[in-house]
Amino acid sequence: GFKHGVPLDADFVFDVRCLPNPYYDPALRPFTGRDAPIINFLTAEPLVQAMADELSGLALRWIPVFRHDNRNYLTFAIGCTGGQHRSVYFCQWLGREFGDRARVLVRHRELALSSEPVGGSQS
Repeated sequence: GFKHGVPLDADFVFDVRCLPNPYYDPALRPFTGRDAPIINFLTAEPLVQAMADELSGLALRWIPVFRHDNRNYLTFAIGCTGGQHRSVYFCQWLGREFGDRARVLVRHRELALSSEPVGGSQS
């Protein structure tokens, strides 16, 4: 969540606060971006799909360039207000999207379970 500051070790930082916020629906508030109700809410939003397409395109374009420059890792940081819903959803989505093409480690700074491998090997 950006309320706790921007990660200082990120190569790219993306702000998803412009997207619809499930927090304002009391029935969705207790869930996180890992949970089906939030996933369903966000995937139904056209702006969320547009953001996902843009993030995917950017990663597809720049991951090979970073590899060619002998970079061992590339860090994408995605933030929303509280770090529970939108940013978690996007991190999980990117992990699944790229897990078969690269070693991916998804880390959620604001959630109790702070890291888990998604798709590929943990790096």
